[in-house]
Amino acid sequence: MNLGFFTMPIHPLGKDWRLSLQEDREAFVLADELGFTEAYVGEHVTDQAENITSCIAFLAWIAAATKRIKLGTGTINMPNAHPATVAASMAMLDHLLDGRLIFGISPGGLLSDAEIFGNLEADRNAMFLEAINQVLEIWASEAPYNIKGKYWNISTEKTLMTDVGQGIISRPLQQPHPPIVVTAVAPFSKGVTEAAARGWDPISANFLMPAWVKSHWPKYVEGCERAGRAVDPANWRVAKSIFVAKDAAAAKAYATDPDGPYVYYYRSLFTKLKKNGRIELFKTRRDQPDDEVTV
Repeated sequence: MNLGFFTMPIHPLGKDWRLSLQEDREAFVLADELGFTEAYVGEHVTDQAENITSCIAFLAWIAAATKRIKLGTGTINMPNAHPATVAASMAMLDHLLDGRLIFGISPGGLLSDAEIFGNLEADRNAMFLEAINQVLEIWASEAPYNIKGKYWNISTEKTLMTDVGQGIISRPLQQPHPPIVVTAVAPFSKGVTEAAARGWDPISANFLMPAWVKSHWPKYVEGCERAGRAVDPANWRVAKSIFVAKDAAAAKAYATDPDGPYVYYYRSLFTKLKKNGRIELFKTRRDQPDDEVTV
């Protein structure tokens, strides 16, 4: 088993943003020094607690401060950005990291982000698929591209000048592209199957009940078998909230402290998911009444 690190992150409201960013940077640098193999950071534009607004910018900031660890976007919320922007930015980031980039993608789960980008009522799963397909097509094809979709059209046909390099999006260092991972949240996720069939790998979310994490594995196997991929448990990433203390009593006291970071984290997450109709993720069985689920 390899150790990795995944953080949204979540900070107290009103905390100096500079301090939050510096602490997050130090966590990634320490993970590299301790021999962690991978580290991921999330992004949200409209959340003052989860206050990394661009995982690309954050990873670019810490690229030179890390040496061996692979760094992942956790995730690029694909409906919220133009595919050409994602393709160009990720290609540059892969070069900055000398090929240590992992491309984490999702439709995005924060509804206030969806609202501010104008896709709250849209089919964000369809936007997600179109966006990632277009990113991969950009990297696999030659300018002027002429990629047409329902949500985005991509072309430099009118402005292409190959002799001076205009109208061309650069490719990532890793070919044909950096490894792609998707976050797995829903129980018995069909998305895990589809991702595995395309050669991508899942990260099961840290806040899921064990039964729902367990449900992801057969879906991953199903997708691998459909695509003729070898089924390798090493490609299944499982995120968990872990605190290490000198003894179990100290760990329990810290984790359950009403004013501590773990309770703050889960209270914040519980409030958002309950409001968005996704309280099922905290249930131990699907027929469990909502009022039984508490922090």
